[in-house]
Amino acid sequence: MHCEGGGGGGGFIWRRSAGRAIVLLFIVLCWFGPVRPACELSYVDGSRMYNYSLTAPISTFPHGVLSEDGFYKVTSNDTVLWFQLCDEMIFNHDPPKCIDCSDCGGALRCGMECSALVAEDVEGYPVCSSIGHSSSSYLNITDKMNPHMGVTVQMSSSIQKYCSLSVSVVCDRNGVQRPNSLQKFGSCDYVTELRHPSGCAKVVSLHGGGWGWFGIFLLIIICALVTYVIAGAAYRYFVLHVHGVDAIPNLEFWTSLPHRAQNLYTYLEQKFRGPSHVESSTYNPVGF
Repeated sequence: MHCEGGGGGGGFIWRRSAGRAIVLLFIVLCWFGPVRPACELSYVDGSRMYNYSLTAPISTFPHGVLSEDGFYKVTSNDTVLWFQLCDEMIFNHDPPKCIDCSDCGGALRCGMECSALVAEDVEGYPVCSSIGHSSSSYLNITDKMNPHMGVTVQMSSSIQKYCSLSVSVVCDRNGVQRPNSLQKFGSCDYVTELRHPSGCAKVVSLHGGGWGWFGIFLLIIICALVTYVIAGAAYRYFVLHVHGVDAIPNLEFWTSLPHRAQNLYTYLEQKFRGPSHVESSTYNPVGF
């Protein structure tokens, strides 16, 4: 009897844990939603929303801002920089020739396990180091006073020491101008620029069309209610083995909502409009 009781207690604890896990899963999915890609950005300025998507296909560039060669390349004095935006680099030709490439693919796949690689001449030998990965990339507005200008992609690497790369993607609807200048700040922070149609935002007017804070609050309430109903029904169905419509939690409350709403409407109507015309005309005058 003692063993059976212990097993029953363990089963009850397991059911409670499973139910909590189901509830937590639905809350996380509803609250956080899908993860937004690193190369997308929405920026609200007054009554306008600027939407940027660097990887979205456009008419003449099916891969967006991604270089179809697999990489961009820019040189300055004795420094060579290779990079790819929103992805890792691919070298089908002209691969980097480095003495050390341990943090970005090694000698056989140099440059193919990072998003930015820089080579500097050290006593006549090109020494390479990674300065960025796609997983660390994020977007910023280049100039908040002029959102039409474009965005800046920033990435970093901290395998050996903290290094970074900032690439300004300037909006240019006329075509692509590859990077032709490179600036270095500090020990290993680099800045360059390219012009591309993908840097142009799609502008959406929010004047009179947005929900505002009330809409967001209402959406959160609806999402929480849906999460509660689905999670509760799943718990009652799979753990408590309640089937049919009875699996819906607090079914009596939900079915009584229409009647409650009707009573509330009647109460408010009587409060603000007074007795109805029907009630006031119930008694007819009597002539003497």
